[in-house]
Amino acid sequence: MNLYPQITHEPEDQYHAQSKSGKVMSSHLLALFRRSPYKYWATINGLTEEEPKPEYALGRAAHKLILEGTEAFNEAYIVTDGPSNPKTGAPYGKTSKAYQDWAQTLDREPVSTADFADIERMQEHCRKHPEIARLLGWGGEPECVVRAELEGVPCQIRMDWFSPETGIIDLKTCRDIEFFDGDCRNYGYGFQMAFYRAVLRKATGLNFPVNVIAVDKTEFNIAGVWLMPEAELDVCERMNTAALKRFRDCKERDDWPTGYEKVRIFSNERRS
Repeated sequence: MNLYPQITHEPEDQYHAQSKSGKVMSSHLLALFRRSPYKYWATINGLTEEEPKPEYALGRAAHKLILEGTEAFNEAYIVTDGPSNPKTGAPYGKTSKAYQDWAQTLDREPVSTADFADIERMQEHCRKHPEIARLLGWGGEPECVVRAELEGVPCQIRMDWFSPETGIIDLKTCRDIEFFDGDCRNYGYGFQMAFYRAVLRKATGLNFPVNVIAVDKTEFNIAGVWLMPEAELDVCERMNTAALKRFRDCKERDDWPTGYEKVRIFSNERRS
């Protein structure tokens, strides 16, 4: 990794604080801006805050075990079902006040035994997958941070995995791998990966390939790999570039439209 001094590492909360403050643009916030400039403005100004979602917590834990290994996982997480409700004998729900109060006393984030069993199966299926083993077996590193300017806008990325040989690798957990192509479209993964590729290219002068590893949360925990084609990334990058130019204009004018200022015409036709 010494070949690329532009690539650094830092704590996750420190990284996210940079974009949440509005100092730099992230792929997540650019996606929010594309949908509505006002939503971006309201988010960085603290007028709204995303509610934590349990599925995101499981995904983060899976990332830690699959990409960083058991030792790193044990430093960040503790496997436990937490306190039990004396009336039922069953563990409190994760959203209950009793569970939340208990979790605040821990020095690590709790993961239930059932969730950990799923995460271990995910890890095992990734290990056994020949293409995933190849992609992750080239001496790369997890959680690689890069910053660079695109269209005059300071931007940052935090790659799940980067290897000079295999390029950018992102790990996604999904509900069912059979529908992951739809997830890529619905959640804008192409735009995210195009943003990563562009920032890394601006920082290093090199264009790296992009692959997405998906592992599902069904009882089978099947894993697979999706190569992001250059042509698809090019289309998404052009749209990202246009959005960055609009962002720069909104910031200069301090004008953040919702995107719904004009009258819209209703159509009963289904749009893809």
